[in-house]
Amino acid sequence: MAIEIQEKFEIEAPTDRVWQFISTPELVVGCLPGASLAEVVDERNFLGRVKIKLGAVTAAYKGKIHFEDVDAERYMLVMMGEGKDPSGGTAKARITVQLSELESGATEMSTEATIDLTGKVMQVGAGMIKGVSHQLFQKFAKTAKERLEQEPAEASASASDEAVPSDTSAAPAVPATAANDDDEALSVLPLLLSTLGAAIRNFFSRLFGGSKN
Repeated sequence: MAIEIQEKFEIEAPTDRVWQFISTPELVVGCLPGASLAEVVDERNFLGRVKIKLGAVTAAYKGKIHFEDVDAERYMLVMMGEGKDPSGGTAKARITVQLSELESGATEMSTEATIDLTGKVMQVGAGMIKGVSHQLFQKFAKTAKERLEQEPAEASASASDEAVPSDTSAAPAVPATAANDDDEALSVLPLLLSTLGAAIRNFFSRLFGGSKN
């Protein structure tokens, strides 16, 4: 089942700096709980994994990401990802990221994604997954903003500690990171409860709001 997701947020940082960040997988993965980068195959292909806990159910996707289009002049990045879970579930995604420079000097990041999931994760339903995806994007946005809105010198020092050389085509593959344990895995249950609570509030708001007419 394909799920369409659209998100955007603003970052108080120059567009060039945000572009460098978003086009460096090592930095992006650091903002995604439960995700890890296993290997940089070349400058456009990467291997990684993400572990998600859904109550008592755990899905551990292992797969690859391919940068299909990298347009530095237009600040646009298109990537394709696919992974498999040992239980047989699959995940495929096409993600487009567009950066826009604002008059204030800040940057707007717009993301459009089409995600196709199979397996036990789909038991919660497409609507709930879309709501959870929004919550996860908010977590990513919060961490990315915190890192990018640092003073340039501080941000550069932080990036140098985390990133491999920018010339990934010439650099050796990064060592595989340690597999996420249960505490590091992305726990979806609190996000599900938050999303479910919001859905219930919206339902009763529409119900009683409509009854006044």
